[in-house]
Amino acid sequence: MCNYSIINLVYSLMKKEENMASLYSVSFVKIVKEFNLEEIWAPEDVDAIRIETNELNRPGLQFTGFYDLFDPSRIQIIGKTEYSYLKSLGANMLPTVEEFFIHKPAIVIFTWNMLVDNSIVNLAKKYNIPLYRTTESTSEFMAGITHTLSIALAKRITRHGVFVEVYGEGVLLYGESGVGKSEVAMELIKRGHRLIADDAVEIRRVSKRTLVGTSPENIRHFMELRGVGIINARNLFGMGSVKKSSKLDMVINLEPWDNDKVYDRMGAKDVYTKILDVEVPLITIPVQPGRNLAVIVEVAAMNNRQKRMGDNAAIELMERLAMPPMDDIDDIGEWDSYYGLDE
Repeated sequence: MCNYSIINLVYSLMKKEENMASLYSVSFVKIVKEFNLEEIWAPEDVDAIRIETNELNRPGLQFTGFYDLFDPSRIQIIGKTEYSYLKSLGANMLPTVEEFFIHKPAIVIFTWNMLVDNSIVNLAKKYNIPLYRTTESTSEFMAGITHTLSIALAKRITRHGVFVEVYGEGVLLYGESGVGKSEVAMELIKRGHRLIADDAVEIRRVSKRTLVGTSPENIRHFMELRGVGIINARNLFGMGSVKKSSKLDMVINLEPWDNDKVYDRMGAKDVYTKILDVEVPLITIPVQPGRNLAVIVEVAAMNNRQKRMGDNAAIELMERLAMPPMDDIDDIGEWDSYYGLDE
């Protein structure tokens, strides 16, 4: 197919769909299934309801009549406190609930497996408001659903590369086409590590400091090897060789060896790349015949974890040899020349 693989085609289609709103919303039916919510009453078109924010609301203030800045698109959580307040209103309970329903909240969920008054259910039918119930406590349910929505609705991008988990570290391999990313990943799988995504890696920012990488559903577990073709890593190597997603801990750039380029030989100065405004450690590994890249990636992953735990071997060596810190010398080539490492 003119050097254009099936995975490349899928990747191109994904790039066209990246800005579609459906990628940044989640079906409420999926939430119902994941959290085993019990339906109290729901309209026929509940399948069409999509959640577009991970923000939740406990409508205590709304029950007192304060609707400034009220966002009806949020999931509304009614716990013991809110429901007890409603019951304490006596004859004013139904007018209060009706005023709340008039503002068209997207979904209302009752926690603690509470029995809901039939008059409230009838008002929900009148205003077409879905009512659901969970057996979980309010705090427990809110924590769980916030985490789920934060991942499902996270800002995301798709990058060309290979994402693997090596010794528990999420490693993104990238570089120009044909440099050997998939081949390195295959060797890592054979050595007991796990594939997450090949060719197209979907990266989501789930918090201000955390990125999570995964594979698009339609190409998950598939790999492309030049000369071999498309393979299914899970079917060939078993469930232990693949993983659905992982935190992104470091990026490794694979590039053909350039004799005119000076490569870092100490690793004392950390280099970062920004992905979705999150800084991720970056190292560049030159590719040359005879270099066992899979082993180098393993060592790089372990070294990255060691650095994160506060132990930097390069800095320790420099301190033992009374060398000046890397911050005092701007250029790696200048540092190598200073100590005669370029000879």
